[in-house]
Amino acid sequence: MLIYTIRRLLQAIPLMVFISIILFTILHFMPGGPLAPYMQNPHITQADIERLKHNFGLDRPVYVQYLSWLGAYVRGDWGWSTMNSTTVTEAISERLPATLELMGVSLVVSLIIGLAFGILAAVRPYSLWDYFVTTFAFFGMSMPTFWFAILLQIAFAVNGVHFRIPFSDYRIDFSLPSAGRFETDGGGFVDGLRHLILPVTVLSLIQIATWSRFTRASMQEVLHTDYMRTAAAKGLGYWKIIFKHGLKNALMPVVTVLALALPGVVGGALITETIFAWPGLGRLFYTALTQQDFSLLMGYLVLISMLVVIFNLVADLAYGWLDPRVKYD
Repeated sequence: MLIYTIRRLLQAIPLMVFISIILFTILHFMPGGPLAPYMQNPHITQADIERLKHNFGLDRPVYVQYLSWLGAYVRGDWGWSTMNSTTVTEAISERLPATLELMGVSLVVSLIIGLAFGILAAVRPYSLWDYFVTTFAFFGMSMPTFWFAILLQIAFAVNGVHFRIPFSDYRIDFSLPSAGRFETDGGGFVDGLRHLILPVTVLSLIQIATWSRFTRASMQEVLHTDYMRTAAAKGLGYWKIIFKHGLKNALMPVVTVLALALPGVVGGALITETIFAWPGLGRLFYTALTQQDFSLLMGYLVLISMLVVIFNLVADLAYGWLDPRVKYD
């Protein structure tokens, strides 16, 4: 397995170089180019533009600019963010904790609920519960993220939830924050948790639908295999057979989808973070895109591409743990 891992990592190097060339070319030739943030200044002159081109090395051939950027990127110098007036690494590091918090919580919640829904739907096929899970999955996959987010904001933040306790005069008013990570800079755990509820709900909806459908389909195939019938013939408990023998083998397709979703844990959710004003990498990328912050866009996109390659390797290695029949020759 070690030789296989080393070989895959060596193969990833030319792949990442090829991806970075494509990204660099696209961003370099976008309208305005790397100097787009400076071109918005109405007082800038042609002499200023020529001086900026020379200072940033933009008067050199494109391939020379790329090689210069690549060498600096490998050394850890990801450039200067014009909109944050700081280095790209500092801008990303500042937003990374908020993104990991939001995306990590939503991933854990969706995995727990989605796997549970999928397993129960598989062991009770065509039951009322199975129909409920299937309907919920289609609902989650077809629900537009931006519309669902705004709907939750109106229901729980703008209007709030109000209800009266039966047979009493007590009235409960419940509302949730509509945006931000904390109410104040020194917000505590409870305050942060209240701000997490709405964005986590939005992000978890489609993920729960995905995990439940994949788990149900994979689990149903496993339930009809010979080794499951053999385990039952040995007198093992039903749920022990399901979790010990069935779930481990049924997780292989889920691992593939999970590996593709994990880079999003670092990359953030562009629409959700923007709507809820969550100070994460998704919102940072959206702002960098609107302001054409070349260095920040390159640093972010290459980082996400690198994570996709790495997590696909992790998924391939996980197959060997889930299924001993998988050999890495």
